Amino acid sequence: MAFTFKGGIHPFDGKAMSKDKPMQEIFPEGEMVYPLSQHIGKPATPIVKPGERVLMGQKIAEADGFVSSPIYASVSGTVKKIEKRRVLTGDMVDSIIIDGDGLYEEAPRLPVKDIAEMTRGEVINIIKEAGIVGMGGAGFPTHVKLSPKNPDKIYYCIVNCAECEPYLTSDYRRMMEEPEKLVNGLKIMLALYDHAEGILAVEDNKPDCIRKLKELTLNEQRITVKELKTKYPQGAERQLIYATTRRAVNSSMLPSDVGCIVNNVDTVCAIYNAVIEGRPLIRRIITVTGDAVRFPQNYIVPCGMSYEKLLEEAGGLKKEAAKIISGGPMMGFALFDLNVPTTKASSALLCLSSDEVAAGKPTNCINCGKCVEVCPGRVIPSKLADFAEHDDTENFLKYNGLECCECGCCSYVCPAKRQLTQSIKTMRKICLANRKK
Repeated sequence: MAFTFKGGIHPFDGKAMSKDKPMQEIFPEGEMVYPLSQHIGKPATPIVKPGERVLMGQKIAEADGFVSSPIYASVSGTVKKIEKRRVLTGDMVDSIIIDGDGLYEEAPRLPVKDIAEMTRGEVINIIKEAGIVGMGGAGFPTHVKLSPKNPDKIYYCIVNCAECEPYLTSDYRRMMEEPEKLVNGLKIMLALYDHAEGILAVEDNKPDCIRKLKELTLNEQRITVKELKTKYPQGAERQLIYATTRRAVNSSMLPSDVGCIVNNVDTVCAIYNAVIEGRPLIRRIITVTGDAVRFPQNYIVPCGMSYEKLLEEAGGLKKEAAKIISGGPMMGFALFDLNVPTTKASSALLCLSSDEVAAGKPTNCINCGKCVEVCPGRVIPSKLADFAEHDDTENFLKYNGLECCECGCCSYVCPAKRQLTQSIKTMRKICLANRKK
């Protein structure tokens, strides 16, 4: 029986457009933009100046504190300027602009040695120095996640191989083409925790990945491949932990509080690249897809390349796009300008010829209860949205509004076309900001 959780939905997955096309590496020339804030925590601090020539893989910004992450040039070229540039959220962020020369001359790699000869602290320091952050979207610095208060109480290292977000196939291609990196990256993580079991959690709509990973881990006593029921949001952190371990995490807890550490596929492969090959995080896989894209494809993209240039690599648009999204349709950001840079946390560029959300006209709640049935957080989205729309913070918190994971299931099924997730998401931000104060 496949592992799963309560609630969830089965949206059209759209993965057939790009899933069977091998990864293709891109080598752009010209302007590259590196926002200094590509992660949760303090922005990085520039260590280069305008006019300076840099090499691919050279550090250009240093981490500013523990919860921060350094940034490396993904091309060789000249630093043009350091100024504010717009990012996909619409914010203006301090950024390093490099004029790529197209030569891709490489800087010396990070110093590494045999994993068996390294201490836990040395491994984590390499991961920190490599600038690795969560590449599933959150951008949490990975060295922080791998440094729990009590390492002896970590019992599960879970790799999120679910890729439940519709249209996205970058993790699928990584598992199909470089499964050895994934397994060896997980083994590096397991070397940090004496009592941990490794779990490769894959949705059962990827039987070819499951077979490959089971073959590679046949003799690995500490690693298990678990088949998950195909359902959205199977890859959400709390739902993934519950599905694979039956341990529950709420909004006031961290996964480490229940003995778990979760990383996504690309993050684990980045750990392998850093610890074994001495490569910092300078590129990642991005799915370019949607019915408006001429040639859907998975690309290995140097961080800092604009979405505009990325779309050109896929042949541009074959028809007018009603909506363009960075990420997937459920949790991505709609873009109003493609002249923004890709970052460590970029996962997809989705171009759709129709905008079903904009076409739907919201009406009054009919109390059908569908939003409650599908909610993986086990809250009442219709009530929470009402509280949010009336700025009723007290009742929003009383009815566990912070337990919402912002997956979008409630908005998806609502027959009244209410934008439930958007209202709840805004109120959650307000509540969390007040908590920090």
